[in-house]
Amino acid sequence: MNNADWLDRTRAALWHPCTQMKQLEQAPPLPIARGEGPWLIDYDGNRYLDAISSWWVNLFGHANPRINAALIDQLGRIEHVILAGCTHAPVVELSERLAKLTGLSHAFYGSDGASATEIALKMSFHYWRNLGQPAKTGFVSLQDGYHGETLGALSVTDVALFKDTYAPLLRPSHQVMSPDWRRAEAGESAEAYALRAAASLEDCLVECAATTAAVILEPLVQGAAGMAMYHPIYLSRVREMCDRHRVHLIADEIAVGFGRTGTLFACEQAGIRPDILCLSKGITGGYLPLSCVLTTDRVYEAFYDDTTARGFLHSHSYTGNPLACRAALAVLDIFEQDDVLAANQARAARFTELLAPVAAHPGVEHFRHRGMIWAFDVKDADPGFGLDFHRRALEKGLLLRPIGNTVYFMPPYVIEEEDMQCMAQVTHDLIANR
Repeated sequence: MNNADWLDRTRAALWHPCTQMKQLEQAPPLPIARGEGPWLIDYDGNRYLDAISSWWVNLFGHANPRINAALIDQLGRIEHVILAGCTHAPVVELSERLAKLTGLSHAFYGSDGASATEIALKMSFHYWRNLGQPAKTGFVSLQDGYHGETLGALSVTDVALFKDTYAPLLRPSHQVMSPDWRRAEAGESAEAYALRAAASLEDCLVECAATTAAVILEPLVQGAAGMAMYHPIYLSRVREMCDRHRVHLIADEIAVGFGRTGTLFACEQAGIRPDILCLSKGITGGYLPLSCVLTTDRVYEAFYDDTTARGFLHSHSYTGNPLACRAALAVLDIFEQDDVLAANQARAARFTELLAPVAAHPGVEHFRHRGMIWAFDVKDADPGFGLDFHRRALEKGLLLRPIGNTVYFMPPYVIEEEDMQCMAQVTHDLIANR
């Protein structure tokens, strides 16, 4: 079958995520037959460079032979088993390795980023209830923050496009000033602006700490806000404030974990450890749905009791799936064996050089970069900019999905010089001929 056949069947049967389906009349989806490294290939043989890691999940390329081999081996052992009352090697080994890497001793598993957020919010609320402080039920998050689209996660999200329609279904939460350095005043440094934003959180916690369970944030980069980046000192200040006001710090590293910001976890750049850490997306290298919520002995011990109701009674059918955990273990092996973070540092420096003409273009502002994430904003972009840019990039063999007027790159960690040259040249041409 060719592309046209699959598109006809798609239109008849499928409802795509985060998509106004009527727009597919002008911008049909890509029918993908297979992948090779950072490239996607359709049924007609056309190739597209996956510059966004298939929604930020693919770390080491499509059809990676080492992850493939791990999954094939696991298929011959056990594909899935209930984790309530059973255990297995992949989930134990993954939990042990994540504990060693994060300093957080206990792992609870879900199936995707939003479910990780739900777990974290419930865990924090229930912790305070078990400690005899049932008034601590509220949450504080950042302006423009994004934590998922299930109801609890959406309650602490601040992206109107996703949230406004469902507002009657959501619990209220507090949003405080974002440390996004694009909002700094003229002459104000990113660090100074981050400190000003931290003061806003301090004011909030002075007023509401007695009724607040946790502060939840995306460390260093707010993805859905248009790759909003901020200074690490903000995280340091938030950690201090959470300790002082006795509220949890939930770090949502769903998008930024596993090397995306240059360190294995973004919080490392501020020298802090959260009380609760949410991981997903790149955890399996883009192979299988899996999320993990890691927490401290102190949180874990608040649930350890003879009374069933004091336990954390949350579950997913595929919690701790052996195949997904085995893929995650293969991902950690690649990080260790290939010295990925050092290699990415060199890649990042080179791609930043190649993007210099884009950054210097008069139609571009706020060019920014952290680790393996690059972004810039397009001046005077019309409302249809993102869809049009996406379509024109595909015509040049490049898969990009702008967020509003923000063009960003989050490529797999296997991109080579030729791939980076392709991304930079196509992007510059599209901006220059806008």
